[in-house]
Amino acid sequence: MKKGTLLIICGLLSMGVLQAQSTLITPKSTDQTAKEDNLQLKESSYSFGKIPQGRPVTHVFEIVNTGKTPLLLENVRASCGCTTPEWGKEPIAAGATAPIKVGYNAYAEGHFNKTVTIFYNNGQTKTLVITGEVYKLPPTSAPENASVQFLKQTNL
Repeated sequence: MKKGTLLIICGLLSMGVLQAQSTLITPKSTDQTAKEDNLQLKESSYSFGKIPQGRPVTHVFEIVNTGKTPLLLENVRASCGCTTPEWGKEPIAAGATAPIKVGYNAYAEGHFNKTVTIFYNNGQTKTLVITGEVYKLPPTSAPENASVQFLKQTNL
């Protein structure tokens, strides 16, 4: 019985020591190294709906610097070559807005879902999404009307 009691006491003491140690190692929630997220998106996705094949489309996304210091976009990268982002290289002043123009080359027929990633503040990211459906255009603008040909032949 004394051996069992001694084991229980040793176990409880070691658990207390481990808990005290983990409390010392665990960082506090007031970590000074946490980065402030000062980039706000007015919209994070856009659907082009149905668009004709071979006709590029664009959409302008607006971003807002909600911080107190200027914000510099480090890079804006598309998920594939059919999507092209354009953005300003100048810092965005505190409280100011800036556009990111996203173009899509509607070459491939069918549904698309593409992403554009914004890199800012030394490692932070936000993602924009564009979607839509590309349909194939008919080979001619409209089928020829047979009745018009008939009227031309009869010379009425």
